[in-house]
Amino acid sequence: MIPNFTSKAFAGEQENVYERRMELYKRVEAVTNLPWYYMAAIDQYERSIRLARKDLPKAEGLSGIYFRPEEWAGLLNPDIQDTNPVSIQFFNGIGFDGNGDGKADVRDDEDVLHAFAQYLLTYGTDHDNIKIGLWNYYKRDKTVGIIIGKAKIYKHFGRLDLEQHAFPVPLRSNHSYKNTWGDARGWGGRRIHEGTDIFAGYGVPVRATGYGIVEMKGWNRFGGWRVGIRDINNTYHYFAHLSGFAKDLQVGQVVEPGQVIGGVGSSGYGPPGTSGKFPPHLHYGMYKDNGYTEWSFDPYPHLRLWSREERARLKKG
Repeated sequence: MIPNFTSKAFAGEQENVYERRMELYKRVEAVTNLPWYYMAAIDQYERSIRLARKDLPKAEGLSGIYFRPEEWAGLLNPDIQDTNPVSIQFFNGIGFDGNGDGKADVRDDEDVLHAFAQYLLTYGTDHDNIKIGLWNYYKRDKTVGIIIGKAKIYKHFGRLDLEQHAFPVPLRSNHSYKNTWGDARGWGGRRIHEGTDIFAGYGVPVRATGYGIVEMKGWNRFGGWRVGIRDINNTYHYFAHLSGFAKDLQVGQVVEPGQVIGGVGSSGYGPPGTSGKFPPHLHYGMYKDNGYTEWSFDPYPHLRLWSREERARLKKG
């Protein structure tokens, strides 16, 4: 069961968190000239993987960036709890005094953000050099791509509060769905159903479910014409069996909840153009990236929640 955090108190608290984070990012930008949306993207990426993994502690402060104690203080530093900027620098630790209090404290959000910013500054403040710095830090192309995508989303909307979602097809359309995640699939070999099927009429609009960036668009012999969108929480949203794509939809495009990306169809189970082997429906899947790998999880509870939330917004509107 997904908790429904819709109370005014929670909404106000979240808004305050976004404001405080933005203040931090802007302060780092003012000192380093690193655009705030890159720091926001790195911070959000790290926060997301900490939520998705058991080997990392959960973020407790405003920042989600995690440094191992020995990385912060320096590998050869005999005191891994060291907060002295001079000795940390001597032992080549990444720790940095960002707020000017004379301490480089890994528990201080401003110190943590400035420490990562100082690392990036060794490469430069332009887009290409930031990408190089990110690759040398994470050693993973996909991670770099995800962070750069998040930065593009934050830059496009100019804010951090991008958590709203929409149901994948218009709520007023004639559609039906049930929990089919994990069911056996027959075509294409032994595999399970990694998603929820939403049955609707051919050509019914298919909509982006959240704020994100188009990572993939094209044909797959299983999914037919399909689109993949990555949101700010490291979740990949997969829309398959489409009848076609929205006009001008491109890989790298930023989208928002409710934006039409294609239409319901029955494409797939064969070479490009194959259609009609099953009733028209949208296959909707969700995948989580944890910095190492990606796996599917059940989208059904999320679909139910987003449907309720959107109906509530429509009533208010």
